[in-house]
Amino acid sequence: MITKSVTSIIEPSKKYQYVDNGDPMRGGMKDVYFSPNKLYVVAIYRDKQDFNSIERLKKIVTTYYNSFFNREGGDYYKELYSWPTDVISENGRTGIIVPCYSKNFFFAKGYENIELLKGKEKEGKWFASAKFRSPTSKLKIDKSELGNWLSYFQVGVNIARGVKRLHSAGLAHSDLSYKNVLIDPVTKTAAIIDIDGLVVPGLFPPDVIGTADFIAPEVVATKHLSVKDPNRNLPNRLTDLHALAVLIYMYLFYRHPLRGGNYFGAIEADEEEDLLMGSKALFLEHPTDNSNRNLKREYGDNVKKFMPWTDLKSTPYTIAGPYLKELFEQAFIKGLADPRQRPLAESWEQALIKTDDLKLKCSNQSCDQQWFIFDNSKITKCPFCNTQYKESIPVLDLFYQFKPGVWKPENQRLVVYNNTTLHKWHVNRTIIRNEKLTNQDKKRVGYFVFHNNNWLLVNEALPNLKDVTNDKTIAIGQSVELKEGNKLLLSSDDGGRVATITITNQ
Repeated sequence: MITKSVTSIIEPSKKYQYVDNGDPMRGGMKDVYFSPNKLYVVAIYRDKQDFNSIERLKKIVTTYYNSFFNREGGDYYKELYSWPTDVISENGRTGIIVPCYSKNFFFAKGYENIELLKGKEKEGKWFASAKFRSPTSKLKIDKSELGNWLSYFQVGVNIARGVKRLHSAGLAHSDLSYKNVLIDPVTKTAAIIDIDGLVVPGLFPPDVIGTADFIAPEVVATKHLSVKDPNRNLPNRLTDLHALAVLIYMYLFYRHPLRGGNYFGAIEADEEEDLLMGSKALFLEHPTDNSNRNLKREYGDNVKKFMPWTDLKSTPYTIAGPYLKELFEQAFIKGLADPRQRPLAESWEQALIKTDDLKLKCSNQSCDQQWFIFDNSKITKCPFCNTQYKESIPVLDLFYQFKPGVWKPENQRLVVYNNTTLHKWHVNRTIIRNEKLTNQDKKRVGYFVFHNNNWLLVNEALPNLKDVTNDKTIAIGQSVELKEGNKLLLSSDDGGRVATITITNQ
């Protein structure tokens, strides 16, 4: 074991050390070594980097690093990206310095019955397939590492925010996949890695076309063409949006949205793969074309072993609620043929957040997923364990003031269960729940409780809360009963909302 030293290209007086034990971690393009204190890694490219590649790296660790992190909100993104901080040289080889991931992105246990994954990075692939969830599988991930269904909504929010920020800077990741996104469902966090391959349109082209399962169909369909061919499609912002949609779908349903049973005749496996994921790509759950609605290609005769995720009737994409349903259709029906139709990262972020307001806690304490999305049905059941929900369900539909005296529906609602919290972003439409939200605006302003067979909203910090139906002001510290058809003015400020109440009895 030898400790070696490398020199910064940006600041030649700056040195870094790494430990060479003769067996580095091998990435797709780099050999990776830990520093002696394990605070950073030195990742050295195996192939010689040309002038443009080195210039790209230098720009990533200087210009783009400063624009992302040395400004308001930069601390949030430091947690989200594994961003290179320097470019180094060693005996003619080029490398980068990257801070080590947080400890929560390494498996504490990994598999339930064997220790092969213990201490390994939590690549997203371990959380995106039903194969690692079956109770009878030897490769089942331990329950302590999996989180619950709600965990993956917040993971998706974080990934969407990361992609949103890259795109707002005019960049594309180019290889967004579960290989290059580490996630921790327990802490509901994500880390986007391999930032050194960023695409700067018109300046730095992509180094790779992506990772299988996440390469956009138009890239797969034209990969045989020369890079200089104007008809060749290369990774860009729109291909990132395809990969983002695939990631979110897989983290919620543990199956791939395109990898179904479509059959193209007796052809070679590589050609079949290119058709399935390229020119003939078809949404697994396409509402009017059933030709790809078959998971036997992936699971063979073991399809039932991985239920409910392999049962498209019991866990269709629609169980994720109306906001995500619309985006999945936009991404995997319209967006497969026309990349410009793909939902923006911010659209995914906001749809996931709004869907979080539709959640209900499963009545079955043994349910692996623990939460599900209310589907507005008279008899409400958890789609994962089929347990009927036991309590009545109040729903607050939110309205905004279009003009004085005219209120319009917001296409946003809050589903209530015991101890649901009310926040400023529910009360006022000018407060947006995103990464810029202040700590003050994150505080709850009220909560809902089931007391003496009645549902109540307890006012903790709403100065203008009013029961409009009964013309009664609800002071801070007081509560108001939720009754069918009643209206509540949540705020009289600009952007303030009115909520109408519906109660579904089970």
